[in-house]
Amino acid sequence: MKGGILLTTGVPSKEQVESRTPPKSRRERGPFVVIECFQEIPCDPCHYSCKFGAIKQFESINDIPEVDWSKCTGCGVCVAACPGLAIFVVDETFSDTECLIAIPYEFAPLPGKGDAVRLLDRAGQEVGGGFVHRVLPGKKPQGTPVVWLRAPKELSMTVRNLEPVEKGGVSHG
Repeated sequence: MKGGILLTTGVPSKEQVESRTPPKSRRERGPFVVIECFQEIPCDPCHYSCKFGAIKQFESINDIPEVDWSKCTGCGVCVAACPGLAIFVVDETFSDTECLIAIPYEFAPLPGKGDAVRLLDRAGQEVGGGFVHRVLPGKKPQGTPVVWLRAPKELSMTVRNLEPVEKGGVSHG
């Protein structure tokens, strides 16, 4: 079955995720894009948003995006441009113990710099705690807000969402 677990649960398989993960040599050079777009749908703003040509030109508007790792700077412009919320930037070189993860975030209110957050995986399960490093509010008409998180380095390829921790540490929901 094409799509497999993704089509039944909305969560990509381990194999699908690994197929979109850059090689270790690229991960060690600084920020990199991770495009978790697995379905052939008519969509291509990621390609047009990349000023460096790192998201290869599509032969068909239904193509799945492919990254040229030698051109990607990890700038994150494509994160805000993706209407499917399927693009992230990861920086595993941020520190010895922490990474940065840029995620699209369409909920209000936006968290603020320094805010504590619960780190969530692709299925929405809590996998740890982190902090907001910075927030880019998103430019109209296409711009989705992008939240950059500080997270434990070992969660760099796991964290794909966040849940704000309410002041005082109590969460409702």
